[in-house]
Amino acid sequence: MTEPGSPAPDIIFDRLCLDFGGKPLFQDLSLRLSGGRTTCILGPSGCGKSTLLKLIAGSTGLPFTGHIRFDPQPEAGRAVAWMAQHDLLLPWLSLVDNVLLGARLRHELSDPLRHKALHLIHEAGLAGYEHALPSDLSGGMRQRGALLRTLMEERPVLLMDEPFSALDALTRVRLQNLAARMTTGATVVLVTHDPLEALRLGDRIVVLAGSPAQVAEIIEPGGATPRQADDPALAAHYAPLLALLMQEESA
Repeated sequence: MTEPGSPAPDIIFDRLCLDFGGKPLFQDLSLRLSGGRTTCILGPSGCGKSTLLKLIAGSTGLPFTGHIRFDPQPEAGRAVAWMAQHDLLLPWLSLVDNVLLGARLRHELSDPLRHKALHLIHEAGLAGYEHALPSDLSGGMRQRGALLRTLMEERPVLLMDEPFSALDALTRVRLQNLAARMTTGATVVLVTHDPLEALRLGDRIVVLAGSPAQVAEIIEPGGATPRQADDPALAAHYAPLLALLMQEESA
């Protein structure tokens, strides 16, 4: 959750161009992601969803033209928390120490932060595993740990790449609800292949498609998130969104 009085920034892509493997991945892509809201990005495999997150995070290994900027510009070095597809837990640290890794690296560890981390571990259904090493955890448990580590950072911009993909259905809903609560007021960009997940969590849903990738559809379901199973927005948008994704995947 962002600090009061510190508005989460818009993220602006202005005529973004990027070649990958000798082919254009993006060509003059322009898009504005609203600050303080959750944008879910969907689209066929290989359309550049994860690459967009890397560019927002400031990856220097991707030579692009155009501009990517925050408006307003957050405090230098404290803008972005990024959860990649792989959990990237450090194998020699316990679960709780992995969750607290950012604070440890910044020399900001404190009893209140440790208490908060232990509380989140319990909320995530991992009670009893606080001091387990990653090698003793299942893939879904490690993914939960990686999500908690990202949420603990409380940055104004949060990037998440398939953060719930390894979780069973009930755990997924629990973690989605936790993430939605903890990222209130932040600018969240969430990449997912799951249209139902996007409709539960997204204030705005952006569908990318084509080569080079362009915005094929923007959906704003309305109402508060996370949306529940009986929310009319899910029924209204799920079938058309699924049909669009299937069409683009087979194109």
